[in-house]
Amino acid sequence: MSEVILRTEKVGKRFGGFVALKDISAEFRRGKITSIIGPNGAGKSTYFNLLSGAFTPTAGRVEFEGRDVTGLAQHRFAHMGIAKSFQITNVFPQLTTHENIRVAAQALVSRFDIWRPRAAMTDLADKADHLLERVGLQDRRNRPAGTLAHGEQRALEIGMALASDPRLLLLDEPTAGMSPEETRVMMDLVLSLAQERTVILVEHKMKLVMGISDRLLVLHHGELIAEGTPDDIRRNEMVKRVYLGQREH
Repeated sequence: MSEVILRTEKVGKRFGGFVALKDISAEFRRGKITSIIGPNGAGKSTYFNLLSGAFTPTAGRVEFEGRDVTGLAQHRFAHMGIAKSFQITNVFPQLTTHENIRVAAQALVSRFDIWRPRAAMTDLADKADHLLERVGLQDRRNRPAGTLAHGEQRALEIGMALASDPRLLLLDEPTAGMSPEETRVMMDLVLSLAQERTVILVEHKMKLVMGISDRLLVLHHGELIAEGTPDDIRRNEMVKRVYLGQREH
């Protein structure tokens, strides 16, 4: 099995005349936490959308486990082993936390077995319970998702993403809008999840990701300006200049 799980080769993205990303080549190592950082407007979310299949690059290619996945329909990414959690929480507020995860798991199997009786889906209910425990929400099992705190909703969304048993988990600013305590809980969860799968994290909180990342990519004005270990990035003069005057969180 290759050490590289995901690779981009000279990917670029234009929106009309605006160049959002330019010639980004990078490799993401299996079993590691890689964080993509940079100031606001650096192109982090656009790059995330290319990695997750939400956007098709206007140049270059994306490879997952050695396979060219450039331009594939987004729903196929989940079946290949890629799951994502976006910056804006996306849960069903009227359903319970357990129902949210069960629906996410059921959506995957129902595409292949539309005649499967609902009563025969006890395995999905068990899986939902396991994932609730995995993300620390087992005591919120019967609570409507809309009544959860913001950090709990983010954890629930990650639980829903895990329903596809992904080998690669993509997280877009998972701590956005969180209190310091919620942020600590989320980072502990990310570290725990990374023991079982590859994690790619998009963040603007540079200090936060320095403590948990194996590797970092730094974007600025749509270009990759640095990559390496946290120590490499701390010492990088160009990164220091980019963040000079930027308020770190």
